[in-house]
Amino acid sequence: MLECSLHLVAVVGKMGPASRGDPIRTARAISAAVNSPDDNGAVMGNWSDDHGGGTAPTKWLGSSQILKKYWKDKKPVKYGQCWVFAGVLTTIARAVGIPCRPVTNYSSAHDTQSSLTVDYFVNEKAEIMEEMNSDSIWNFHVWNEVWMQRPDLGTEYDGWQVVDATPQEQSEDVYRCGPASVAAVKKGEVRKPFDGAFVFAEVNADKVFWRYNGPTQPLKLLRKDMKGIGRFISTKAIGSTFRDDITEFYKYPEESKEERAAMLTALKQSASMFSRYYLNEDFNDMHFDFELRDDIKIGEPYSVVVVMKNRSRTQNHTVTVTLRVDTVNYTGRIKEGVKKETTERLVKAGTVEEIRMDVSYDEYASSLVDQASFNIACMAAVKDTHYEYFAQDDFRVRKPDIKFKIEGDVVEGKECKATVSLTNPMPIPLKKGVFSVEGPGITKTLKLRLPG
Repeated sequence: MLECSLHLVAVVGKMGPASRGDPIRTARAISAAVNSPDDNGAVMGNWSDDHGGGTAPTKWLGSSQILKKYWKDKKPVKYGQCWVFAGVLTTIARAVGIPCRPVTNYSSAHDTQSSLTVDYFVNEKAEIMEEMNSDSIWNFHVWNEVWMQRPDLGTEYDGWQVVDATPQEQSEDVYRCGPASVAAVKKGEVRKPFDGAFVFAEVNADKVFWRYNGPTQPLKLLRKDMKGIGRFISTKAIGSTFRDDITEFYKYPEESKEERAAMLTALKQSASMFSRYYLNEDFNDMHFDFELRDDIKIGEPYSVVVVMKNRSRTQNHTVTVTLRVDTVNYTGRIKEGVKKETTERLVKAGTVEEIRMDVSYDEYASSLVDQASFNIACMAAVKDTHYEYFAQDDFRVRKPDIKFKIEGDVVEGKECKATVSLTNPMPIPLKKGVFSVEGPGITKTLKLRLPG
């Protein structure tokens, strides 16, 4: 591991001996050397469903297999996605003496325009117009933190720094990201090197929905979401396998004065043409609450519900609601439509109405992509006021847990017995199952095949 790591820093990362004493430059070089688009680094990314000629990203159990293969062939190992890049970067950084840990961010923004917003354009059918969207929100994204001093920024920016080896955007013409001070990200200091604006948007961008009515018509703000991005930022707790929530180090509580001040600080430093419009939408009589009845296991049906409350004491309103469900991959890209329903409903003054769409396993089974993720969307239009509401969310149906049971005490050098089990929750049988097991003392991955 050490020889491979030094090779990646010195040869692929092009770090001369005089530069290797600088953890800032070394971490930046490792960020570039782990991916492969512009330097034939350690891991080749692949976000398609075709993993021919290599190993699917979900199949790797650790970074040692990957680095052994790279050290042997000196070619990018196929294939990785964000958690693979982060695992490999953790191993390399630790090997060369830089404290490092992987970090997971849920609802992670990919801001391609440095606008600090994620902009969505919606047509009259409640469809997200993919051809106009360059920004995206990943269900989750994994990067790394490295611990170091930042004499180039000042002592208040010492400590954890974000580095990201997933090749998303180029930084100074190379696919790399960071190190960006976590303290600077929290304050909205997006011009502090390196790549602070990109990291800030990943954890704290505002999500903005626009109604698109054609090339000659003005865009109409449908909705803004200040809380949807950067959720449950997590790393492994010290000394245990529990999750340690570190969101507070990246941002202030959502919609607090401090968080909005940090957002304003960041926006003032943005050179993007996209502007933030703060509009008060509370004057509308109709209030909508879009929800998913969740904690759904794969194989079970689920329901999508919109609750409509008419806050007027005198005025009735007729509302047209379109509910739709699409499958989505973990980078936030819509893959295939599952179900869509349009309903018109009269909501009388002072009353609450509910519109519900049920989705059965038979309706979504054929559309499932590898991580069982869905995008649900709701478009509502109030006829007489022309007010429109739009909301969307991503969710995953839960796959069954793999359970481990060890019989008796585990003693070094002696045989031990373990049971591994999985309960199939689906209405159809699973066939040709394989359990892959790794652990200390297991020199080669155990393949436990269930032929039935």
